[in-house]
Amino acid sequence: MIKSALVMSALAALLSFAPAQAQTYDPSHPVCLHVFGELEGERMDCVFSSLAQCGAAASGRPATCLINPYFTRASEVRPTKPRRIVR
Repeated sequence: MIKSALVMSALAALLSFAPAQAQTYDPSHPVCLHVFGELEGERMDCVFSSLAQCGAAASGRPATCLINPYFTRASEVRPTKPRRIVR
């Protein structure tokens, strides 16, 4: 009896875990369009280079524009300090 209760509680614990969600932000563009609603579904489109461009795409739709928190510029690579040669 105790063994079957333990198996049932372990099975319930395994079934209660939700699958992990993948990252929805594309790091190659600075602005994302978050589309939501029953007609268009919920999704994140990170394909815009400015808020104005995103705003034009969001106009008249259940959507909002967001700054991409994962955006990385190729030019943001930190320059290294030149090393001194000690002789």
